Amino acid sequence: MGNTTSCCVSSSPKHRRSNHSRLEPYRPEPELSREDTGCNLQHISDRENIDDLPIEHNPSDHPRASTIFLSKSQTDVFVPSKRVREKRKSLYINHFTHISENKHHPGPVRRKYSSCSTIFLDDSTVSQPNLKYTIKCVALAIYYHIKNRDVDRRMLLDIFDEKLHPLSKSEVPADYDKYDPEQKQIYRFVRTLFSAAQLTAECAIVTLVYLERLLTYAEIDICPANWKRIVLGAILLASKVWDDQAVWNVDYCQILKDITVEDMNELERKFLELLQFNINVPSSVYAKYYFDLRSLAEANNLSFPLEPLSRDRAQKLEAISRLCDDKYKDLRKLAKKRSVSADNLTMVRWCPAIIS
Repeated sequence: MGNTTSCCVSSSPKHRRSNHSRLEPYRPEPELSREDTGCNLQHISDRENIDDLPIEHNPSDHPRASTIFLSKSQTDVFVPSKRVREKRKSLYINHFTHISENKHHPGPVRRKYSSCSTIFLDDSTVSQPNLKYTIKCVALAIYYHIKNRDVDRRMLLDIFDEKLHPLSKSEVPADYDKYDPEQKQIYRFVRTLFSAAQLTAECAIVTLVYLERLLTYAEIDICPANWKRIVLGAILLASKVWDDQAVWNVDYCQILKDITVEDMNELERKFLELLQFNINVPSSVYAKYYFDLRSLAEANNLSFPLEPLSRDRAQKLEAISRLCDDKYKDLRKLAKKRSVSADNLTMVRWCPAIIS
C-alpha cells in the first residue's frame, strides 16, 4: 500500500481541487434544430395540437367544426334549410299513427307534450344512445354523403372498389356504380353487421366519425361503387377501438360468407394508413356527432320515440341527481353569499326538482 509505483494511485483532495481549478467554466452548447440533427419527425404534441389546423377541414378532429353530413343534408332540395339550422331543440315531435277500433284508418299526426301529470322522454342520451334509431340516423348520414357527393372529385381507390373486391360471390352488375343506394338499403347493411356482431350504439357514432375522417384525409368521396367497403372498414375499426371485447376479422367472415380473412386484414391495414393511424375520438367530437345526428333526424321526421316517464326511471334519475348533488355540494357553498344587495340579485339559486 505504501508503494508509490502502484498502478492504483489515489489523488489527494488537494490534488483534485487543483485539477478542478484548471477546468474551463461551463458554457451551454447551442441547441441544434431538427434539420441540423437530421431528425425531421414531428413531435406528438405538435400532431395533437389541432387548434392550428383549419377548422373547416377537420370536422372529425375539431369539436367546433361542422360535420360534413349535416352540411350535405342542408344542400338537399327536399329538406328545408331553415328546419335543419334549428338544431338541438328541447321539444321533439313524435310522429305516430293512431289506430282506430277497426285498425284500418290511420289518425292524424299528433304532438306529445309534457304536462304536470305526464313527462315524455326518449330513451336516448349522449352516454347511452338508442341503438335502432342511432343506426337509422347514421344510415341517413351516409345516404346524404353519397347523394350529395362532389362529382368533380370522384377518386376511387382499388381497396374500396366493390368490383375488384366483391363482398359476395354473386356477379356485380355492370352498372353497379351508376345508381345511388336508398336509405333502407344502407340501413339494412349496417343493421346486419351490428346485429350479428352485437355492437353498441356508441360504435355507430364512432363509425361515422372514422368515415368522415377518411373522406377528409384521403380526399375521396363515397359513391355507389365503394360505400359498402368503406362502411365495413369503418365498422371494423370502430368496433376494435371502442369495444373492450372486439370482434375479430374472422368473425366478420362468418357474417359475410364470401369474404376472406386476408381481404379483411388488407382492408383494415389500408384504412388505418389512410387515417394516418389517427383513431383518437375526443369526447367533445363524439358529443358533437351525437347531437348533429339528432338534428338530422329531426329535420327528416326521424324523431326518437317518446315514452312517458315511468316510476322506475324517475327513481333512477333521482338517484343520479342525488349523486351530482353530493359531488357539487362544496361548489354550492362557495357560491352562496350571506347578504346580497338589492341592486344585484344575480346570486346562484339551487331549486331541487321534485318528480312524483
